Amino acid sequence: MARTKSPNFEASLAQLEELITQLESGDLSLEDSLKTFEQGIKLTRSCQKSLAEAEQKVEVLLKQDDGELSTAPFPSDDES
Repeated sequence: MARTKSPNFEASLAQLEELITQLESGDLSLEDSLKTFEQGIKLTRSCQKSLAEAEQKVEVLLKQDDGELSTAPFPSDDES
């Protein structure tokens, strides 16, 4: 059975930003605004799911042999 791949996070986020710009312009009809808003909600949920999956992967990678989680801050842009 083929597994459908969800759009990548960056593409979804860029599309969401476009939808927000369209909504903020005020040029859409009520019906088009509702459709755009619905699309935005779907993209938001997709992005949240991607972030949750990434967080789980990081936790697995940081898990120590004794089962305890080790946390480390991500370097900020200023540190690189």
